[in-house]
Amino acid sequence: MRGTRDLDQWLSDWLTTLKLANKSPHTRKAYERDLRQFLSFADAANEPPSVLDRQLLTRYMGHRIDSDGIQASSAQRELTSIRVFADWLVAQGQLSHNFCDQYTLKRPPRPLPGMVDADTLNQLLDQSEPADPKEARLWIRDRAMLELLYSSGLRVSELVSASVWDVQWGNALITVTGKGNKMRIVPIGRKAMAALQDWMPHRNLWQHEDESALFISETLGTRLSARQVERRVTVQAVRAGIDVHLHPHLLRHCFASHLLAGSGDLRAVQELLGHADISTTQIYTHLDFQHLTRVYDQAHPRARKRSS
Repeated sequence: MRGTRDLDQWLSDWLTTLKLANKSPHTRKAYERDLRQFLSFADAANEPPSVLDRQLLTRYMGHRIDSDGIQASSAQRELTSIRVFADWLVAQGQLSHNFCDQYTLKRPPRPLPGMVDADTLNQLLDQSEPADPKEARLWIRDRAMLELLYSSGLRVSELVSASVWDVQWGNALITVTGKGNKMRIVPIGRKAMAALQDWMPHRNLWQHEDESALFISETLGTRLSARQVERRVTVQAVRAGIDVHLHPHLLRHCFASHLLAGSGDLRAVQELLGHADISTTQIYTHLDFQHLTRVYDQAHPRARKRSS
């Protein structure tokens, strides 16, 4: 590799290779954007632009984070783009080794998910049926979705991909397909099961031909999308007078936190959520610890502030 022209040509060749490998236009555009930016930085660096090494990479990532102020997630994506490109250059014999190997960015602490208490969820799930007949029909479906999300801790992707035959009606269980196409069986709570049974007669009237989806659109009779479910959660939260931004994933967080607080069984919660690594589930122990800290501050004689 001799200079900027060589780098530009190799980038062009790599993008062509990605196209032939049927990578999506969106993916190719993202890679090109990240690499053009990196190569432009290399070109403007004091050292020759043909030098792609660990020192240049360190300076570039520092510049992007400190001077440009990009988020850690964006920096990680750019590093991935550079690493994949460098791998290809090594395979083409243009680099002796991948200068990105074992280069890592310090990850910021994972933010704790938002949370609402059980009373707020009861306000959502136990609200009265709308007076309007059309909205009343939609509420029967929406309540079944909301109950299932909170009862079984499903991801919204798992909810919308569920089919009627995934529910074991006699055993109150549902089989869902999670990340990495991993299947798991989770229990359905009593109230969620009752809501599903209320929903089924309407679903059977709405369904289009042989549609198997558990949750469908009234107008089309076909499977709901994740975006449609998100909108309906918002609609029902507003109708219930809840001033918190409720969304399907928040219901999953509440399921995990409330279950852990009641049982203390981290492994069981891990299995129910379908987490491959228990460290992902451990975030809910921090949430519960925050609750315990508040209780302590309010209740312990040596923690309470003296009244004036």
